[in-house]
Amino acid sequence: MEIVRIPHMQKREYDRLIEENHLCRIAFQGEDGPYIAPFMYTFDGRYLYFLSTKYGKKIALFQKNPSVAVEIERYAPDLSSYTFITLRGRLEEIGGAGAKKSIREGFARMIRSRNLSPSIMAALGHDPMDPPEALARGDRTMVWKLTGVREIVALKNV
Repeated sequence: MEIVRIPHMQKREYDRLIEENHLCRIAFQGEDGPYIAPFMYTFDGRYLYFLSTKYGKKIALFQKNPSVAVEIERYAPDLSSYTFITLRGRLEEIGGAGAKKSIREGFARMIRSRNLSPSIMAALGHDPMDPPEALARGDRTMVWKLTGVREIVALKNV
């Protein structure tokens, strides 16, 4: 009996998956194995951008080794359909104040356009009563982008 292989997605298919979602998981290289954390992201058609609080295990792991795997998925509750993409690359911290502000503004627009709960602000170091635009007015978050992608695995069900 032959094993059925899951088909690969074409670039346009996985770009669409990335564009239509806003949640992912990032696997950092931990000392005893991977450390996985959920993140919101934005996508400008070329790069994935992430915001992170300035504390927690992910910061120490990033500083030690910025190589990561990012996973984005979509599936039906009964798993009758599913797609996922894993991108292996490096996180790069964005340093310029103007660039960080622009990316944070993009996150504020995404939060508004997707009508996300105000509770998400707490995950980004803000009071849940703060409007999403508060992201761009402060410096409570680190801003990262995924660069140097060296492997893309994008699969879908048949």
